[in-house]
Order: sequence, then C-alpha cells, then structure tokens
Amino acid sequence: MTRGSKTPDKRVKTAKGRTASQVRWLERQLNDPYVRQSKADGYRSRAAYKLLELDERFGLLKGASRVVDLGIAPGGWAQVVRAKSPKAEVVGIDLLQVEPLEGVTIFQMDFMADEAPAALAEALGGKPDLVLSDMAANTVGHKQTDHLRTMGLVEAAAWFAAENLAPGGAFVAKVLAGGTDAELLALLKKHFTVVKHAKPPASRKGSSEWYVIAQGFKG
Repeated sequence: MTRGSKTPDKRVKTAKGRTASQVRWLERQLNDPYVRQSKADGYRSRAAYKLLELDERFGLLKGASRVVDLGIAPGGWAQVVRAKSPKAEVVGIDLLQVEPLEGVTIFQMDFMADEAPAALAEALGGKPDLVLSDMAANTVGHKQTDHLRTMGLVEAAAWFAAENLAPGGAFVAKVLAGGTDAELLALLKKHFTVVKHAKPPASRKGSSEWYVIAQGFKG
C-alpha cells in the first residue's frame, strides 16, 4: 500500500456520550492510513489489505476458481478475491447482514449451524480450492474465554476445509497471539504439505491477531 506523506493526527473533538475506549477507537480509525486507503480504493474495510499482503507473499489467489469466505462481513476479502480472480465462484457466510456484492453468493447465517457447511458446498457447485476465514467470536471481556471461543471457530473452519477442499487447495484463518493450538496444528499438518503463520503489515502492531496459512491440501 502506498501511504503517501505523513498527515497530522486527528483528534476526536468531543467525547460526549462516548467511553474512553470508544474515543481511542475513533481516533485510531481517523489516523489509520489503511482506513484512509480503503476508502480511496473502494474497499469495504481495511482488512482487504491483509488478504492482499498475504496473497502477495503466498500466492493464494493465483488460479483460484472456487472460494469460500467464512466471516465475510463487511465484504473486503471477497472484494479482493473478485478483483484478483474475477472468474472465481465466491460464496460467503456471516451472522451479520452484508450488502450484496456482484458475483458473490452470501448467506446470513451462523457457520456453526448444522446446515451451514452443506449450504456453502451446494452453492459453490464444486470443491473449493481456497477457504478463507476471518472469523472471530464476539468478545465477552475475559481473555481466556475469548481466545477459546475464537479458536473454536478456527477449528470448525479447519475441519470444513479438510472435508471440502479440492486436492492442492489452501486454507487461511485468523488466529490469536500464540498461534495455532497444538491439536489444530496437528490437523493442518496432517492434511496440508505446508503450514505457516504470518502477521501481514496491515494487522495493527498492537493487535493479537495472526494468520495461519495451510497450502497443498493432500485430500
């Protein structure tokens, strides 16, 4: 991403009706070069640059023909997929409502629901060669609980990938500080030839998020 010249930090003029954490979040958004760039480039979120940076490093989208986007809201990753692989079939799912995206089938439902995996597979019309997961559980404020809830989603996404990917396919998922749990890492190493962790530059330095990238699905 080209950031351009340094601009003075913006401050939130009034904190009326806002908590201290809300004020800090607003100021961080106002001063985030990725937020500004995403608006200029027409992406729905700054997260688009995380996928762009991961793709530049790992070649995830090269030749992608069927892609599943787990936790698609607000749609930034799907926009990147459509831009880099315009002929790819893309299916996404999220609890949140997502504004329509051309060429993308979107389900507003819980990925953990029993019927969700089958709905995604049927809509895609064939085995995906890339499964993306930017899912994270809603936080409750207890660090260990939040970690377990998010890693539960990652594990479910990994099993979905292991059960649905085409041979040679790839899986990318957001994990938290400490990387992938031992059992999940063992699952990925069993099914993929290469498993790595990466923190793209677009991930905020203070953020605990990392990404696990598993490539070369063995079937």
